[in-house]
Amino acid sequence: MKREWVKTNDGSPSLFVPELKQNYHSQHGALQESRHVFIEAGLKQFSNKEEIHILEIGFGTGINALLSHFEKDHPEQKITYYSLEKYPLSESEWKAISWPELFKEHPPYESFYRQLHQANWEQEIEMHPKFKLLKNKIDLKIFDAPENSFDLIYYDAFSPEAQPDLWTEMVFEKMHKTLKPGGLLVTYCVKGIVRRAMKAAHLKLEKIPGPPGKREMLRATKD
Repeated sequence: MKREWVKTNDGSPSLFVPELKQNYHSQHGALQESRHVFIEAGLKQFSNKEEIHILEIGFGTGINALLSHFEKDHPEQKITYYSLEKYPLSESEWKAISWPELFKEHPPYESFYRQLHQANWEQEIEMHPKFKLLKNKIDLKIFDAPENSFDLIYYDAFSPEAQPDLWTEMVFEKMHKTLKPGGLLVTYCVKGIVRRAMKAAHLKLEKIPGPPGKREMLRATKD
């Protein structure tokens, strides 16, 4: 998959895929989108839990994993982070990443960020006493979802226009299965076809304010 680096409106980097005509992040700001959708609306809803299991759909640049480790509300919270990615970045691509607003102010962020990309695939690794990582190079459609395993899902796939097969009732039934009771799924996408698929999969939906440049986002709960 061919990819090109681009700069988003908040100065943070993203990738553009010409074949799909898709950015990895919002053009309004990659960093602020990740913080708003996945950290504020997702992870911080579990700040009272000592341990949390996260499933990410789309490892991408690794920014969601980085922010999950450093920007949680509960410093002692343990995170086990499973991520699915069909098209991992090459070494030359992730080495070209620069997040100046993070790395200059917080040097440990850069070291941890590189460790995320250097970590072996298909192997659970303790990156830190409070953070375990397992990256899976796999297509979501053939992922065998373990039942009642995750507290939180970061659903960060490409849009339904680019990858409609990742936004179907069958896929969200799989997400429902793998969530623990009371677990959450958060995503940037609020399209009607997505909401209908989630409802058919018995997820309880709420629209909440979206990141800058986007009026709304979705948060879904497994009752």
